[in-house]
Amino acid sequence: MPEVRDDRLDPALLRLIGVTLLGGIMGILDATMVTVAADTLAGEFDSSLSAISWATTGYLLALTVTIPITGWAVGRFGVRPLWFFGLALFLVGSLASALAWDVGSLIAFRLVQGVGAGVVDPLVLVILARAAGPHRAGRVMGMMGVVLSLGPVLGPVLGGVVLESLGWRAMFYINLPIGIIALLLAVRVIPADPEGATKSRAPLDLLGALLLAPGFGALVFALTQAGEQATFGTPRVLAPLAAGVLLLVAYVLHALRVRRTEPLIDVRLFASRSFAASVTVQGLVGLATYAGLFALPLYYQVIHDHGARAAGLLVAPLGLGAALAMPLAGRLSDGLGPRSLVRGGAVVAAAGAVLLTRLDADSGEIWSAVAALVIGMGLGAVGAPTMGALYRTLPPEKVPQGSSVLYNLNQLGGALGVACIALIIAAAGKSGTAANGIDGFQQAYWFVFAVAVVILAASPLLPGRPEAPTAPEEPPTDAPREAVTN
Repeated sequence: MPEVRDDRLDPALLRLIGVTLLGGIMGILDATMVTVAADTLAGEFDSSLSAISWATTGYLLALTVTIPITGWAVGRFGVRPLWFFGLALFLVGSLASALAWDVGSLIAFRLVQGVGAGVVDPLVLVILARAAGPHRAGRVMGMMGVVLSLGPVLGPVLGGVVLESLGWRAMFYINLPIGIIALLLAVRVIPADPEGATKSRAPLDLLGALLLAPGFGALVFALTQAGEQATFGTPRVLAPLAAGVLLLVAYVLHALRVRRTEPLIDVRLFASRSFAASVTVQGLVGLATYAGLFALPLYYQVIHDHGARAAGLLVAPLGLGAALAMPLAGRLSDGLGPRSLVRGGAVVAAAGAVLLTRLDADSGEIWSAVAALVIGMGLGAVGAPTMGALYRTLPPEKVPQGSSVLYNLNQLGGALGVACIALIIAAAGKSGTAANGIDGFQQAYWFVFAVAVVILAASPLLPGRPEAPTAPEEPPTDAPREAVTN
């Protein structure tokens, strides 16, 4: 029988993708958008910058802590009601943040926003993975990757424009019309659970939640503090770092022994070489991406004396390169598999990083922008096939857990990337060897080069070419019926 493959993205599936990404993009943008308003908020509330920074740190911590619990809630309550709950909570947090009257209320309302984002963000991956099916996973994850790539870049740029034009409260009000439209469209597009589907009656693994969620949160907090302090050698970094590691080790031991309840994340998933390799590579992509996003604006501000808005615009090619490469790489990976594409992407990213190590104080902005575009394209060619490989090999019932692991490791990788670059640049400045301040930035991109080499070394562990089905693929049970018909 000839091989048959129906991998078309018909209009119904495209509508589902669009509405899902519209709901998910707000949380991704808000993770970075508020950072540009730190000085303004400090003056508005007569507060210190360290206190204001908790409006961003608290958001990230709330998001990180919520994600593992969302994986359990998917099985207990279903995707559709959880999607509406997360979006509604995020909008309530946005409205309350816009109405904040002091720094304490702003931080509290940002925590509410973070919990809402911690529900919605992993659900984006779950909804799209289930609707795509294994043989369209690469293509759909490539489209998802556009949002993941552009969100961190556009957040500060959009935040700066809104802040200067409409004021800081508008940075939160802007979520309301977008979120309301996403909610209204989701009523018609987000699929309901199939008739006869049995929801899990397993109780929440409370001990696991008390170990896993704070463990991830402590690690993110430690890495955030390391980035701000430009050192790992302070109690503010070492104490939460040690606590996070101990909590996660305790969770692993607990998850291997638990019998009466299902663990929030089944650590036995890591026994699969393809799963372990996919989530590790995706974490390295987050590390390299955020390292580049942190170092490039500083280069433009310190070496070329640009303002924050200009520096944000000049770093946009990194996200643009990833956004251009991800859809194509994702589509190709459905037929070629991820291994060869990840190898090629790692080589391209490494080449772009080498270009940036050659910059000096007299280099024009065009060369750094081209190099950033090359890095973005390389990382995009790695990210989409890797995500596709993860969802192509996961059993359907493990998709929520896989999404939790993927998202949390990407967050940890990003926080680690920022911390490492801050440490490298600070160490170069203290050494007294930096020529016109450029040496630290050159070393930062040797670090990005090293990450790309590690990705290249890990690529043989990823799956090869996927097997083609011999009959049309059955519609995924959670996808809308019209989205998967021939």
